[in-house]
Amino acid sequence: MPFVDIYLFIIQQLSFFIFHLCPPSHLLRKLQTVIIMMKTHSKFIFGLLVSVLFAAAAVGQGSDTVRVTILHLNDSYQFTPVDGGKRGGLARVMTLRKEALKDNPNTLMTLGGDTLSPSVETRTYRGKQMIDAWNMIGLDYSVLGNHEFDIKTDELLARMKESKFTWLGANVIDTKTGKIFGDTPPFVIREMGGVKVGFFGLLLPETKETSSIEDHLKIADFCKTAQDLIPKMRAAGANTIIAVTHLFMHQDKQVARCAPGIDLILGGHEHTLLQSSAAGVPIFKMWADAREVGKFELFIDRKTGKLASMDWQVIPVTDQIAEAPEFAPVIAKYKDLLDQLEVRVGATSVPLDALSYSVRTKETDIGNFIADAYREAVGADIGFVNGGSIRADLSYNPGPLTKRDVLSMLPFNNPIIKVEVTGTTLMEILEHSVARSAEDSEPGRFPQISGMKFTFDAGKLPGQRITEVLVGGRKVTDGAIYTIATSDFLVSRAGDGYTMFKNGKILLAADKAPKDSEVFEKAIKDSPNSTISPRVEGRITRVN
Repeated sequence: MPFVDIYLFIIQQLSFFIFHLCPPSHLLRKLQTVIIMMKTHSKFIFGLLVSVLFAAAAVGQGSDTVRVTILHLNDSYQFTPVDGGKRGGLARVMTLRKEALKDNPNTLMTLGGDTLSPSVETRTYRGKQMIDAWNMIGLDYSVLGNHEFDIKTDELLARMKESKFTWLGANVIDTKTGKIFGDTPPFVIREMGGVKVGFFGLLLPETKETSSIEDHLKIADFCKTAQDLIPKMRAAGANTIIAVTHLFMHQDKQVARCAPGIDLILGGHEHTLLQSSAAGVPIFKMWADAREVGKFELFIDRKTGKLASMDWQVIPVTDQIAEAPEFAPVIAKYKDLLDQLEVRVGATSVPLDALSYSVRTKETDIGNFIADAYREAVGADIGFVNGGSIRADLSYNPGPLTKRDVLSMLPFNNPIIKVEVTGTTLMEILEHSVARSAEDSEPGRFPQISGMKFTFDAGKLPGQRITEVLVGGRKVTDGAIYTIATSDFLVSRAGDGYTMFKNGKILLAADKAPKDSEVFEKAIKDSPNSTISPRVEGRITRVN
């Protein structure tokens, strides 16, 4: 075949690809690549391909689908980069959003909850720093996360009013008014390119156990809420419906099954990259602290408004992405605090595993150190830390530890109290601590311990999971008395569902107790040469 005929054959095939198979966004990317490869061979052929490219663009503009781009993040607690500056950083996320908008004006950004708390900065600024950051970036919608309710209700309402974006949370009900909390809309309908896309938000019921949410705020059933909303959203014109959720993955799957009509679930809460589906509905969650951004290209039928197809990718947010210069005022506003957090308090000679997944599922080196610090600080038999209170979600390399590191791991400022319990109550506490370990979740109730060892079988029936417990090297007996150093959050507020602590006797009250981060920092400074070397010692053994 003559050389030019080969090119004409390629053009013929491209034309078929353009007009019959390829969505416009894919078409343009593929043709641009082909042109770059071929233009050096023939100016004539290059001209033909350019003509095809413009024809393709015209087809794309007049096609039967509208491309809607959604950028999604979740569980982003700080606007500065993490992992030693190598990952995350909302200034980099802003660059990605600007690029996406340039490529497609029909671009939205969503957040799967948990951003106002907990963080080092929130101890001082009560979440204002994150509102400033998201307002600058141009966030469109965020669902309420359980940790939004760590700050006081009036503070949360103030942050919501300061937001230029829309908060969602259709199943968070204020029983005093009977309305959705904060007068947030039950759903929103966004029209783009002639199609209407509906968004609604759902919050997990465990918020009552894992935050300081007030009693008059009720978390309604997420399935029933979704079932009630979808017909209303349809009536309002939405044919493509997206749920922005802060639920466990198994709960997201329930929503997909119990509420037909959802096209896509963009979630949060687990802190790790998760991709799944149920009842044909795709479900996605990104890694915490903006380490990745999910990019979803929705191709929506212009006539029916229904989702025709979807492409997606996970974009790593690395130090190779330039920081948007427009974000600089946010960094400057909080510079004084950021500088104070870089003060060195000690060092670690070994790697530290403070990843959320780790501290919520198994014994960890840093969990052991913190539990030891609790126990020694108040002179108890046992140190007991709920894994969900260790928040850094980082792996630390050997080297310096700063004030930020300490406060990032323990940001809640909880008093460490001393409580006396019987052996019977201790067994109930331990049973509760592993009760959700067999589920598809990362339970915040999972413990890090000191002065004790235990073995459990997650596959056994409730009340039978704990198979062996030793305190001080001796087996636990029902009538024996033990003292526990733990967070007041677990005792006075039954945090993470630890209601059995109410049967204990408080020996050191919260108003006289040291704070968790102070205890942790002191333990680092008191270590030889202010350097710690914790390790996993077999304190917790899982047999199934």
